[in-house]
Amino acid sequence: MLLFLKSTSGKVKQYPEEEQDENKKKINETCCCTSLTVWRKSLLFNCKGFTVIGSDGSLLYRVDNYTGHPIQIILMDGSGNPIFTICNRKKLGLVDNWLIYEGEVGEDRSIKTTSKKPIYSVRKNFNIIQTNLNVLAYVYGGISHKRYAYMIEGSYANRSCRILDNSRRIVAEIKKKEAINGGVSYGLEVFILIVRPGFDSRFAMAIVLLLDQMFS
Repeated sequence: MLLFLKSTSGKVKQYPEEEQDENKKKINETCCCTSLTVWRKSLLFNCKGFTVIGSDGSLLYRVDNYTGHPIQIILMDGSGNPIFTICNRKKLGLVDNWLIYEGEVGEDRSIKTTSKKPIYSVRKNFNIIQTNLNVLAYVYGGISHKRYAYMIEGSYANRSCRILDNSRRIVAEIKKKEAINGGVSYGLEVFILIVRPGFDSRFAMAIVLLLDQMFS
């Protein structure tokens, strides 16, 4: 599956020098973005999961045996090597809490005894008095961190989300994949993950998996 990009052309509009510099910066950031096609389906027969395709058509990431709401999810590269293990942190209360580990931490029963420390924890936004209904979840740099490192805004159900750092700079986005030339709509099973320069596309995909667990 390939990601098709369209280009547009038209008359050149004159801008002040400051605006031209800002526009050049935005264009350079857009050109350097990594665009991935996410398919909500495993390539393995009779398995549920995710398949992530690069702009060159190569298989980048995959998740297999993704059924219901598992306690543990392993994000793998195209060859099946584990990248992240995502674990549901069982706590009292109504808030979804997840931990992200590098590599593989073992079977479900060994999660509590692993010597590895999580590199991120993710908490679903839940507040009786909602101050910002647009925020879906917060990402923290470990269990003990009080200030979030990233927040996710938008609507995963509509495949329209953006990941922002704590300076509110957009680092990644989830968008619907548009049909080409009036073709058949892709629906919600195929969508685009756009990753800005400097942000790890593997981690962006891990966040996609968590959003799918929280809001599907």
